[in-house]
Amino acid sequence: MNVPYRQIRAAHTEESVTVYQAYDPAVAAPAITAQRFVPPFKRERMTWIKPSFLWMMYRCGWAAKPGQTRVLAIEVARDGLAWALAHSCLSHDDGRGDWPERLRRSPVRVQWDPERDPHHNALPYRSIQIGLSGEAVARYADEWTLSITDITARVHDLRAALRAGQDISARLPAERPYPLPADLAGRIGATPA
Repeated sequence: MNVPYRQIRAAHTEESVTVYQAYDPAVAAPAITAQRFVPPFKRERMTWIKPSFLWMMYRCGWAAKPGQTRVLAIEVARDGLAWALAHSCLSHDDGRGDWPERLRRSPVRVQWDPERDPHHNALPYRSIQIGLSGEAVARYADEWTLSITDITARVHDLRAALRAGQDISARLPAERPYPLPADLAGRIGATPA
């Protein structure tokens, strides 16, 4: 399979896209109950959402890292994701002279990190991480979040199967290319289609 170097791949429907986050139970439990991010979730901090399930597993160590033992699948409205990308700035200098000013003003950071396989090995293409701050965090918590599902038990089952030497590829979320208008793809540095 020839995967573009920088492409958003996600589970998505006509209305929503699934992103992942991992938290301590003290943050995750109230969010699951409220189906919104509520205290002790901190709106003052940047929060990173990840459409790639395997990149999230790499980041949280299959829900084993301290502070990241509860994995959440968050359904986000597609128009919310579009707003975030339209108001984003790459976290690294993109070579345009106004990058420092755009970075300072932007409520959203985009960075592209190596995608991972189930064993955490880096793959030759990138996966997007989207950092939300300020207005973007408020919109995420109050407007864009459609549902929050605790998938920690599933993560633990997949990790156990992986440790037992099983091929888990058929059990992973079905992530496919996420369509982007050319202007948004250019803004976030995605590989042209």
